Amino acid sequence: MIAKFSRGMIAFYSAVTSFLMMILILFSYLYASGKNNWLLEVFQIKLFFIPIIFHLLIVSLMIGLAIFLLISLFRNRQYAPIEEKLRLLSNGDIDSPILETPIPHAQENRLVEDVDRDIRKLQAKMKTMSSELQQLNARPQLVDGSTKEEILEAERHRLARELHDSVSQQLFAAMMMMSALNEQAIRNDAPEIQKKQLAMVTDIINASQSEMRALLLHLRPVTLEGKSLKQGIEQLLKELETKIKISLKWDIEDFNMPSSIEDQLFRVIQELLSNTLRHAKADELEVYLNRIEHNVLLRVIDDGVGFDVDNQKAGSYGLMNIRERVSAVGGTLKIISFKNQGTSIEIKIPLLKEA
Repeated sequence: MIAKFSRGMIAFYSAVTSFLMMILILFSYLYASGKNNWLLEVFQIKLFFIPIIFHLLIVSLMIGLAIFLLISLFRNRQYAPIEEKLRLLSNGDIDSPILETPIPHAQENRLVEDVDRDIRKLQAKMKTMSSELQQLNARPQLVDGSTKEEILEAERHRLARELHDSVSQQLFAAMMMMSALNEQAIRNDAPEIQKKQLAMVTDIINASQSEMRALLLHLRPVTLEGKSLKQGIEQLLKELETKIKISLKWDIEDFNMPSSIEDQLFRVIQELLSNTLRHAKADELEVYLNRIEHNVLLRVIDDGVGFDVDNQKAGSYGLMNIRERVSAVGGTLKIISFKNQGTSIEIKIPLLKEA
């Protein structure tokens, strides 16, 4: 805002100065020509049937506009590279060669040169922090002789087993009983309102079974177990296709990355799939995993009900886990969601050269 105001003021003062100078020159000419009433002559002298003073005003405005454009071009030439570098840093592209390239003609402006130097220092610090985060995440964190992941997996496995042996079996039994009641109602030609009520209860039980399948999929401690990340994700998606009525589309690129990042990404995908199945009510789901230069890019897109991104309570627990896992490997998370228009989640994790 300050830069735009300064440019406007400079252009305004330039236009006013140009106008005054041209008026002074015109008055000098009229004085040298022996004219007595200078002010009246300014309005009487016409060019293309328009008093010359209006021509001088238009020329002054054009001079001011030209100066404004020249200043804008000069500033864009100086500050556009800085904006590009800051954008790369905010997006997590800390290994981009653009960040390491000095800004052309930076030595001509001490401020630009200092900012460019600070950006390179910030890049180096971010790379160091990301590397340290990834190394720290790769080390097992022991609690009473067991790693944190082992404790979590054991507890999730216990919950999944109890849910499967109790609630899931009861839902299955209830579904079988409802099927029998529906058939009996049809044979006995029961009232239409009774049939509708039975159908409504059947739909509720069926929805509960789908919810239970999603919960069991989320709780079951699935690991890569020696498979590549591509193989693990595709196996998870194919298994999902057989259990849930949803259209799946995926494009998973196979490339090497540190095992700590692979494990975190796999668990993030499990969490995202679980959230989609339990909350999104989506008919279609797309999963993309690609390597873009020195970054891993994961995108998960659905056509579900969406949610308010600014509302911290909307899917907060699952999203909090995802944010923690992404932050643990120095990545960034971007969420775009609109009510009844679906959700797009993009995760970018740097693959550092040192890794």
